[in-house]
Amino acid sequence: MRVLGVTGGVATGKSLVARFLEELGAAVVDADQLAREVVEPGEPALEEIRQVFGPGVLTPEGRLDRKALARRVFSDEGARRRLEAIIHPRVRRRMEEAVARLREAGAPLIVLEIPLLFEGGEPVRRLVDRVLVVTAPEAVQLERLRQRNGLTEAEARARMAAQMPLEEKVRRADYVVDNGGTPEETRRQVQRVWEAMRREDRTDRPR
Repeated sequence: MRVLGVTGGVATGKSLVARFLEELGAAVVDADQLAREVVEPGEPALEEIRQVFGPGVLTPEGRLDRKALARRVFSDEGARRRLEAIIHPRVRRRMEEAVARLREAGAPLIVLEIPLLFEGGEPVRRLVDRVLVVTAPEAVQLERLRQRNGLTEAEARARMAAQMPLEEKVRRADYVVDNGGTPEETRRQVQRVWEAMRREDRTDRPR
């Protein structure tokens, strides 16, 4: 069975596309959810983050203070890379384990929703057979990001700039879904990707 990586720019609607694929029958693994799990209290990654960034990135209850950490890493590329070096290998291992379980269960299509699929380099890219990139106009991204995360325009632009340019992601994609229109327009594009992936899977099966 095939593994499809869903990625794209920040606030382009990757989760919406993944949800539409799930409704069609795909099994979805969310890298962001795994990233939250690996920094729960008691996890080694949380202690490593405290050692690298100091106790100021933890709440009084000992949980990760995401806003405090975000202020550190989105304005400092070196800090962001140190954080990624702590979190990404752990998330990648959990994704590998999830894919193995879903293959065993016979899922018709496995979807890995990975915001930083290309930024993660070859170790992440080789987890998937095909890549779907979700796009949206920059103005739409900015507005969604500001509303969703309560950011200023400058903060939102800094988060967008921290990722690979969307145009470069599109250039590397196998499939592109434009999520700048209505949900129904997006759903129709996702349906076409689903059908193409299913055809590809059937073609690869031994006769």
